Amino acid sequence: MSEVKVYAHQYINGEWVPSTNAPRMIDVFDACTGEVCARVPEGSGEDINKAVAAAHSAFEAWATTPREKRKEYVQKIVGNYMKVIDEVAQWLTKELGAPYPISRHAQAPAFPFHGGQALKNFDEMAWEEKAGKCTVVKEPVGVVGCITPWNWPLNQIALKIIPAILCGCTVVLKPSEVTPINAFLVAQAIHEAGLPKGVFNMVVGTGDPCGEVLSKHPNVDMISFTGSTRAGKRINEVGAATLKVVRTELGGKSAAILLDDADFTKTIPQFMSPLLLNCGQSCNALTRLLVPRSRLAEAESVCKAVMDKVKVGRGEKASMGPVVSQVQWDRVQTLIKKGVEEGAKVVTGGPNKPDGLEDGYFVKPTLFSNVTNDMTIAREEIFGPVLAVMPYDTEEEAIKIANDTVYGLNNAVASTDEARALKVASKLRSGSVMINTSYQDPEAPFGGYKQSGNAREWGKYGLEEFLITKTINLPIETVRSKL
Repeated sequence: MSEVKVYAHQYINGEWVPSTNAPRMIDVFDACTGEVCARVPEGSGEDINKAVAAAHSAFEAWATTPREKRKEYVQKIVGNYMKVIDEVAQWLTKELGAPYPISRHAQAPAFPFHGGQALKNFDEMAWEEKAGKCTVVKEPVGVVGCITPWNWPLNQIALKIIPAILCGCTVVLKPSEVTPINAFLVAQAIHEAGLPKGVFNMVVGTGDPCGEVLSKHPNVDMISFTGSTRAGKRINEVGAATLKVVRTELGGKSAAILLDDADFTKTIPQFMSPLLLNCGQSCNALTRLLVPRSRLAEAESVCKAVMDKVKVGRGEKASMGPVVSQVQWDRVQTLIKKGVEEGAKVVTGGPNKPDGLEDGYFVKPTLFSNVTNDMTIAREEIFGPVLAVMPYDTEEEAIKIANDTVYGLNNAVASTDEARALKVASKLRSGSVMINTSYQDPEAPFGGYKQSGNAREWGKYGLEEFLITKTINLPIETVRSKL
């Protein structure tokens, strides 16, 4: 067994301090072996209260800090992070299970990528706008509780804390206790940047009590949460007591509609790419493939060829690692078995672990066909490398199937006729619709409809999440000259 790394402190008010719950710790598991690789504090409600008190005390001074100064701090944070990006990637390969090339070139770079994007959009923001004879100004919303997931941890930490800090908010971060080590490395980069005390705080712990206390705290003005729809509902419930702003980015059951004129060979691999990149652990992955019944066999063949090329395993030659935990492995297996029981056709993959990978939380990339919309695998978010191919008879039926879900995060349409694809896209109830590609532009907003949440991240929209508007009954020229 390799050495177990121990992080024994929380980050509160500019200092590394022992948890009030000490010596209670949380084990972090190496997803590739199932062995404990690290231990972190099991945070308490009291830790959260101390972090919120620090953020609340620091808010007024930070909110009035010149924008250029706030930018300088964020630039230092990103620069400090780049010094440890290789270490971050190595830890992500353990705690998340992503093969190192994916950790190093997709997961770990998400933090500086979104940091740079936020800095660019920050420079382009209109901080005052004319409204008749009045002026509308944008101000920081206040103390923000940021609760982030394990599947793309650096991506979500960056999309929350960097815009919040830039906009003049103070932050309490509660990262996932499943993949917390990358968050400790971010916190160290922030500490070395020398932010004023209390601007950034981090408490590691479980959803109950830490997330619960943070969400209901009267001195927290906003919760920014990415995670499960179940947890998002709970945060909305407890946040309602103080009418705080709650922004959620939740689950998805995204569909790709391939119209009868689509180029299957070209578009199917692109639509499957997000599903296979992170072992299916991406909320926006296209997990339902809707195809004309007359072309079902062709779709099965193309999808199987894509899945059969996936090399599941450990090390740099693997293109897919394990899912993150035993809990997640159990859930994925339960749903795969449910698909078999309910009569879906297994084209490739299926239950249990791949041969030779009995240690760790490895899953066979699994392709189901002849899936109907009443099957569990068509309705529940699996969060594993599982694709459901669903035949349809008419374009109207395909649209109805795609929309017949409680989720509304992402969808896609494939057609050689762009105008036809656009017409179908306009009828899909989701925050994003991708046409003939899986590309998503970082300048465009990312977020969902329905039970996929109400947040809008990326680009200027991700900054505006952390701002609130104020009307001043003076002309904009006067306001700009005086502020």
